[in-house]
Amino acid sequence: MYKDGGVAVRHLMDELTHGRLLEKKHWAVATNKRHLEEAIMLFEVFMQCKDWNCVASNGAYFRERVNEEEFIYAAYHAIKHSPLTQHVVLPAMYEVKPHHFTKTQVIEEAYEAKEMRLRNIIFQNNFTGTPNDIEHRVAYYREDIGVGTHHLMIHLENPFWWKDTYGYHIDRKGENFFYAYHQLLNRYEAERISNYLPPLQELKLDEPLKEGFTPQTTYKFGPPFPIRNDDIHLHDVDKIGRIHEIVHMEDRIHDAIAHGYVEDEQGNKINIENDHGIDILGDIIQSSMYSPNRKYYGNLTTLAYTLLDHQTDPKNKYDTPPGVLAHLETLPRDPAAWRLHKRIDNIFREHIDSLPPYTKEQLVFPGITVADIQIQGNLETYFEEYKYDLINAFNDNTTQTEFYDIYATMPRLNHKEFTYKIKVQNNNGSPKKSVIRILAMPYRDGNGAIIPFDEGRWLAIEMDLFVKTRKLFSSNVH
Repeated sequence: MYKDGGVAVRHLMDELTHGRLLEKKHWAVATNKRHLEEAIMLFEVFMQCKDWNCVASNGAYFRERVNEEEFIYAAYHAIKHSPLTQHVVLPAMYEVKPHHFTKTQVIEEAYEAKEMRLRNIIFQNNFTGTPNDIEHRVAYYREDIGVGTHHLMIHLENPFWWKDTYGYHIDRKGENFFYAYHQLLNRYEAERISNYLPPLQELKLDEPLKEGFTPQTTYKFGPPFPIRNDDIHLHDVDKIGRIHEIVHMEDRIHDAIAHGYVEDEQGNKINIENDHGIDILGDIIQSSMYSPNRKYYGNLTTLAYTLLDHQTDPKNKYDTPPGVLAHLETLPRDPAAWRLHKRIDNIFREHIDSLPPYTKEQLVFPGITVADIQIQGNLETYFEEYKYDLINAFNDNTTQTEFYDIYATMPRLNHKEFTYKIKVQNNNGSPKKSVIRILAMPYRDGNGAIIPFDEGRWLAIEMDLFVKTRKLFSSNVH
């Protein structure tokens, strides 16, 4: 039944039997070391299963006995990575934990509707903030349930704690971490431009944090998500870490970029001035188990987000729960999260700008010519209402059929149909496989000024990517 002979499940059962696991109906976060350890224990049980029945039976058993948040975390990661669950479609997190995406007021109104046994009720879930805050103009992007879900998926596919002993090596894990976050950030910059906002400024650790945030959401089993006021100074956080630790980690990474190499735990120099360097830096900055020297380069991303998240109660005087930055699916909601990752993204840019330019030989595709490009229609966006289920927001075991349909709806961006047609000529003597990437680059900033190309290329957004085999002579790509 188990590949490890039952070692993982016996360990988890021992923790459960002796009452060492976090109780049910309590908030849990992956930024808490013990909470993460417990979730990984269950994840390892799933990963050690030899067949689907083992996965399903363990899921049914532990779902009733371990903390709800830890169960979801473990189950989602196992389903994503286990070869036994590739046929399983993960439900959208905004329907599994709707209270993380939906205003408290809406959840309370939904409770009232449930108690009154009303049918087919739809509640409007609006964005937080008011027009008095200029950053409210882009709340639709930060608080979009799809953006939150996408951010979760980035980490589901590339968990920082992943070890190859779980079954396989995640290829280009560090590079994927950089690129996925870079694309999220670039899209945010594009939305700022379209709303006449200035470019995003990186977080300064020695300056007041201008942007506060009121999540207006509540833990399913716990208090509301904490509020952060405007213009706070960043403080060290008891039992978590100090601000200067982030600076020390960054200094070591900047030093590695300047020298063109990192050092592993044995003191060996690893060259990063090559195509593989971005992958190594990504592992270091993500605080990945793949980092060549975690002790020296530290856990920059994890510590930075955790310190920022605890600024509402750095001394833990009021037993304040973690904020939205502690949850993968809610982190993008906070404006400060984007400023912090802008700081991290600039480290990657420092490395990339230090590399020599691509040569002509690296850029050309011998025998392949793009003969023509046509775009039909305009890339025009609009808002449309999107409906999602609130059943899992309730604390009881009510099923959907017992109390009728209760939903929330919120505006989300969509776009009108447009197409691009690319005519490609293959003058080689045989078919050639090629990768097609479509990129969109901003041309003007929020003030209408033309963006220099060197700046614009760093802000490019990948619109599409696909692989095609080019037959002889010409072919069209749509």
